Amino acid sequence: MLTLNPMNSSFNKLLTFKTLITASMIIVFSIHPLLMERVDALSDTKQLVLDAWTLVNEGFYDPEKFEEIQWKRIRQKTLQKQIETTEEAYSAIEDMLRPLEDPYTRILRPKDYELLKSSNFGSEINGVGLQLGEDDDKKIKVISTLGGSPAEEAGIVSGDFIEKVDGISSKELGLANTASKLRGNSGTKVLVEISSESGEIREVDLERRSVDLRPVRTKRLRDDSHTIGYLRITQFSESVPKKVEEALQELKEKEVEGLILDLRNNSGGLVSSGIAVADSLLSQKPVVETQNRNGIKDAIISQKETSFDGPMVTLVNKGTASASEILAGSLQDNDRSILMGEKTYGKGLIQSLKSLGEDSGIAITVASYLTPKGNNIQGQGMTPDKLLDLPDASEYGSADDKWVKNAELFLESLLENEELAFQNSELSNDGIQS
Repeated sequence: MLTLNPMNSSFNKLLTFKTLITASMIIVFSIHPLLMERVDALSDTKQLVLDAWTLVNEGFYDPEKFEEIQWKRIRQKTLQKQIETTEEAYSAIEDMLRPLEDPYTRILRPKDYELLKSSNFGSEINGVGLQLGEDDDKKIKVISTLGGSPAEEAGIVSGDFIEKVDGISSKELGLANTASKLRGNSGTKVLVEISSESGEIREVDLERRSVDLRPVRTKRLRDDSHTIGYLRITQFSESVPKKVEEALQELKEKEVEGLILDLRNNSGGLVSSGIAVADSLLSQKPVVETQNRNGIKDAIISQKETSFDGPMVTLVNKGTASASEILAGSLQDNDRSILMGEKTYGKGLIQSLKSLGEDSGIAITVASYLTPKGNNIQGQGMTPDKLLDLPDASEYGSADDKWVKNAELFLESLLENEELAFQNSELSNDGIQS
């Protein structure tokens, strides 16, 4: 607070009057350009651009980036452009967001917005079944393929790169537009140029269709001595936590002794769903820490009750990303489950989905997450406790899936060791009771 030395009343009145005049001049001259901006923004198309800028300005996780790229100046220059159609507004927003260098903060045109909402809340999706990301060189990379999708049937695998879509370079399109061009009505076709990690280039003609996501799949694995439960989660949509609860209850009724949790090629989805599943498997343990734009880390602690507390193995691969990495990290860091497989993808950023206008939306990176032990997954991925150098099965969880067989053998050895320890304990107690 500023304190003035006492002076005579006339001088104080004069000083107050001068201060008011000066303040008024500052206000008039400083807000005048903003007023002009506001007049321009009154058109629906420019208002859309301004709304997008405001949402990002209020939520983006790294505000230091704003000073680096002169974020307010970008708004001013963007609003000075001729923006007459909705499509021009979307393009202007894309140009405005590009300096942030965050592919996950992006405009979602009506078709993409509806599709993203349906994939988060529904059980079907129209397209070719690819989950995409960007590598360090801004190349569009396949995170995973959806089971039973056209992309999987064409032999596209995690780690492949999308070079062109219908003859247009993916570098020119960017992540969001590449994904958008791959989506479409069932029955329509799209030509995709793929390159492998080894550099081999090929073209595939994919026919879009409705893919049944079936986010939760389960079965019982039995041998002569043990019964193991197998639970596969393909993505984290809104319905998944409830489906997982039902699946775990079903497996408990079948008296499974251990659990194989399969998160291979699960590229994420709703973070809240991933956390809810972790809550079903952990008892009063930290699940994840989030770090927002204020640098605040909020640890989320699981509830006391669990749906399954037996021994576990969790399968992960390079297609395991985002919300599935949160789940896998919480299980690993709390010594709740052994991780087995390949190093995971490494997406540690959280997006918030906001409505923009009537039909479109905008995804904004609002936070990063850390595992309970403080490990930052972004760009790093997670290293399994036991690496598997085995070919992928044609169908996950099938009889020829060597990954599942390895996990099953590991669990059986754990259960046998537990039985042996229990028997030795009984023998020891019998000896005491002489």
